[in-house]
Amino acid sequence: RWIKIGLHLVAQGLIIAYFCYATYHYHDLNTYDCNWDGTLPLCGIRFCTGYGMLVLLLGFIYFGLFYYHIFKPKLGRMLHRNYLHPASVRWHKFSRQRVVSAALIVILLILLAIYLFFETKDEPQKLVSLVAPCFFILCGWVFSTKRSEIKWRIVVTGITCQFLLGVFCIRWTVGRQIFECLGNKVSTFLGYATDGARFVFGDFLIDTNTFAFAILPVIFFFSFFISVLYYLGTMQWVVIKLGWVLQQILGTTVCESVTAAANIFLGMSESPMLIRPYINKLTKSEIHSIMVSGFATVSGTVLAAYLSFGASAAHLITSSVMAAPATLAISKLYMPETEVSQTSSDTIQLEKSEDSSLLDAASSGASNAVPIVLGIIANIVAFVAFIAFLNGVVSWFGFLIGHEEIDFEWIFSKIFIPLAWAMGVPWEDCDIIAKVVATKTIINEFVAYERLGNYIENNEITARSAGIATFAICGFANPSSLGILIGSLSAMAPNRRGTITSVAFRAFIVGSIVCFISASFAGILIQEEEEGYNYRQIFERLGRRNRTL
Repeated sequence: RWIKIGLHLVAQGLIIAYFCYATYHYHDLNTYDCNWDGTLPLCGIRFCTGYGMLVLLLGFIYFGLFYYHIFKPKLGRMLHRNYLHPASVRWHKFSRQRVVSAALIVILLILLAIYLFFETKDEPQKLVSLVAPCFFILCGWVFSTKRSEIKWRIVVTGITCQFLLGVFCIRWTVGRQIFECLGNKVSTFLGYATDGARFVFGDFLIDTNTFAFAILPVIFFFSFFISVLYYLGTMQWVVIKLGWVLQQILGTTVCESVTAAANIFLGMSESPMLIRPYINKLTKSEIHSIMVSGFATVSGTVLAAYLSFGASAAHLITSSVMAAPATLAISKLYMPETEVSQTSSDTIQLEKSEDSSLLDAASSGASNAVPIVLGIIANIVAFVAFIAFLNGVVSWFGFLIGHEEIDFEWIFSKIFIPLAWAMGVPWEDCDIIAKVVATKTIINEFVAYERLGNYIENNEITARSAGIATFAICGFANPSSLGILIGSLSAMAPNRRGTITSVAFRAFIVGSIVCFISASFAGILIQEEEEGYNYRQIFERLGRRNRTL
């Protein structure tokens, strides 16, 4: 015991000494060097990268230690038992009454109407963006697998959170900067997988961004890391705590809530690894929600590629953040829960790692990713080939009547024109934005962002239309990703393959709908002048010049 106390004291002394020296170094630089060159990395507080980040990190750590070791055992449990829990039970009973629920929804709608009035009073045409959300909610009720089981509290709360997050991240600069910082940190962490891939596969395959060698190796690294965290018990703790928070807000189960939150920064193949031991226990609706979360967001590992095409980093992060509550809400509208979940915060069993040591956990984690990667490769080859075949068949029929330019992409671009208008895109830009959305749906978002960047650079669309399109295509809902997600989930839970494939296409559609609703809300909140300035900054950083934006 005394040795343990002594080690703790030594560790705390080293941390304090390091912080004191970092503070001295920061003060020294800002007093002398920064007066000559204010661009140095440690100039200014820099909460995302510099001294400010160290202050925040230590602050969170010591706050957590104070809360779990002093406040919670001494005071927190008593407050929860005597005040917080009884109050939450009373509120739960009160708010679940039909009259009260209806009144709360009416109040919410009134507040939304007031905000929209002030937001759009100078640009009333922005209200057109409400057409798409209302239409998709109506479709959700019409095509729901069981309308009587729809929990409207989840739907209303989730969509409200989606809109409020949009206000926080789009209209408030501080909120946008916070999520940009978090996204950059996660992307940087996953980017270290490139070093391992470069050592094994060589510089050429990595530098040319060959998909199988430059992108997929991150799954090995992430699986390695998650397996270590499972062995240490950290991941189980995160699953329960984060799932509990989201469950209290939305009323969804732990695993689907955690996966929705993880998809803000991680990809559709990586985030299910957080709940891999529990996938076999999930209900059909929960698997559907998890797949929707994957299709409605993009991975932090591919943000750099989108940014190189001229996409706004703020919009990419914001879209994924807004999608977190929306995926749960919309998925539960289209496929309500009809089974008893085994993964709620009260019934879930924390499974311990079967590995014998930390090294064993690390090794097995990397090895467990092999069937996942092979499944992804097999499915993506098959699905991309099939789409190419369909394009060839349609082009041949067009060739026979003198219109060989007609293919699947052309047909879908015409289908998406009404959708582009319903999301708030000005009519003169609808044809181009429809082509971008069709490209993302039929091919993938890489090609769609590349084409969108060209349209922006050539001044063929307005800045606001470009912003709406950025949100609309910010998701993995495309045929190849459909194969990837089926392959990865089936590798994690082979005995649930039938359930996974049965809900996959519906999840694909619902994931796209979540992106379209986010784009609609963005159409209300985005300001043309601010958006034009943002794109000027983006293309200046990329070394490309936009004439008017």
